[in-house]
Amino acid sequence: MQRIKSLLRIKHSFKQVAFVSHQQRSFSALPDYSSNDYLQDQVGRLKRLYESWEENPDIGFVLMKGAGRAFCSGGDVIALYQLLNEGKFEDFKNFFETLYQFVYLQGTFVKPHVAILDGITMGCGAGISLQGMYRVVTDKTVFSNPETQMGFHPDAGASFYLSHLPGYLGEYLALTGEKLNGVEMIACGLATHYTLNGRLPLVEERVGKLITDDPSIIETSLAQYGDLVSLDRESVLRKIETIDKCFSHDTIEEIIDALENEAASSYDVWCRKAVEKLKEASPLSLKVTLQSIREGRFQSLDQCLVREYRITLNGISKKVSNDFCEGIRARLVDKDFAPKWDPPSLADVSKDMVDCYFSPFDELEPELQLPTALREPYI
Repeated sequence: MQRIKSLLRIKHSFKQVAFVSHQQRSFSALPDYSSNDYLQDQVGRLKRLYESWEENPDIGFVLMKGAGRAFCSGGDVIALYQLLNEGKFEDFKNFFETLYQFVYLQGTFVKPHVAILDGITMGCGAGISLQGMYRVVTDKTVFSNPETQMGFHPDAGASFYLSHLPGYLGEYLALTGEKLNGVEMIACGLATHYTLNGRLPLVEERVGKLITDDPSIIETSLAQYGDLVSLDRESVLRKIETIDKCFSHDTIEEIIDALENEAASSYDVWCRKAVEKLKEASPLSLKVTLQSIREGRFQSLDQCLVREYRITLNGISKKVSNDFCEGIRARLVDKDFAPKWDPPSLADVSKDMVDCYFSPFDELEPELQLPTALREPYI
């Protein structure tokens, strides 16, 4: 039976899902799901779809793309914020459990997977797309991990892919939340293919006509519409020596000191901006994130996801801090951009506070369960 291609279209991070399968000349579509469904239900539907596609011998590969200008949605973060404020901890927990399981499925998916990242890519959108085989970026792509600015931590597999970037670039991106463009994503290995936004219809048309499960054929088709790229003179990747020099230190305090010393000796504006970003972020989130990225350097994807799940649930339990809700309030709800972090400074963040985020759950709270016996993790 002929192989077919599955096209998955994700609208604003799980708000609507439409699936179109093409075999010979016939088309079929699943209905859109209501945008007021619980988030975990929507992610769960995606997870089940992928599981069914992997088992279906008629499906050769999967193509994923975002709708509109983003592969993420601040609205989803606000919905999670509202769940916590309403005391719906179980719904919040179930969303992240399902999300991280879906990320693991993506990272161990046996069939070729193509993600087109044309626009803003962050958070869950980055997590479910950067684990796949092929990641296509454009001149419109903007990638970032702004979680520390919201009192959270880079999750959905971010501690895995960021920790495996060249040098200490992952620490820089995770701690400052600074952005990369499509060319920079190619240069550091986050993306595999680059094409201009205006050529995407040609890419999708070409790939859409393929009936194959052969990665080399998909690779060749994507490369046909690729564009030559070169880093801008002002690209942050040209600062990699300074990044390694400053962000290789063991503590946030040492990183800030190194940046300030570099700024004083070289009059480098970039260093001052990096310090400003760090001082805007949640002090507790900075320390938690640094430890998470450092541990990720020596862990497989499943181990990173288990740790991220612990950090997430321990963080929103408010045993130590309410920084997640406060960060979302300040940046996305009230938009006063004046969060009242607790603790308010790095000096007030104790080792015990940080350790609490990484602590295993007690016997009443199960750890994240991943099918590692059936789906071999990779490093």
